[in-house]
Amino acid sequence: MTTLVVGASGATGRLVVKQLLAEGERVSVIVRSMDGLPETFARSEGLTITVANLLDLSDEDLLQHVQGCRAIVSCLGHNMSIKGMFGQPTRLVAQGVQRLCQAVEKTTAQVPVKFVLMNTTGNQNLEAGEVVPMSQSIAVALIRRLLPPHADNEAAADVLQVNYGGNHSKVEWVVVRPDSLINDELVTDYEVFPSPIRNAIFDAGTTSRINVANFMLRLIVDQALWKAWSGQMPVIYNTHG
Repeated sequence: MTTLVVGASGATGRLVVKQLLAEGERVSVIVRSMDGLPETFARSEGLTITVANLLDLSDEDLLQHVQGCRAIVSCLGHNMSIKGMFGQPTRLVAQGVQRLCQAVEKTTAQVPVKFVLMNTTGNQNLEAGEVVPMSQSIAVALIRRLLPPHADNEAAADVLQVNYGGNHSKVEWVVVRPDSLINDELVTDYEVFPSPIRNAIFDAGTTSRINVANFMLRLIVDQALWKAWSGQMPVIYNTHG
């Protein structure tokens, strides 16, 4: 079985791929360019690389990519440039998640495919009844209006919550919400909570990208951990953060 990773050329996506390969997993990636991938990936056994724009792929092409996958990891995101944040498509992540899930529904999979979506602590889980401080609510409302990527992250999580809740026969999901992302060389101790334990705007913690990648890996390979978090939006913090 294979894990498909989209957004694999990003800072976190690369680490997800690297850890999956180190675990002996077969991995397939769809990237817009080889530029963001480490040179070693091109020589990695067990890795299949497709260079394409995910949203430009036909339904038939997407079906071929997801057929036979046991898991899909989305680390899709917008480039932190004016064009990346305000240009088209403004719903890159949400549209990508929706199209991938729709493709999974057309597969012959006998057990649900695990869908792991990287998101953000700034995305309030209303379905779980999360309550956030008024200061955070006001700040996020402004961010939502001013920065399209945040609204895209919210919409992407909504795709999974609204369309694939309960015991869906084809898709199960976990939305992973890291706090302020930092770079570390090694996996360190981290904690996972059902909801944020800090104000995501005014008292944010830190989460290293390599720890996010490690949690995603564990969700895929550890069925007990998957069952513990399936259908939820866990928040991950570095223990020292």
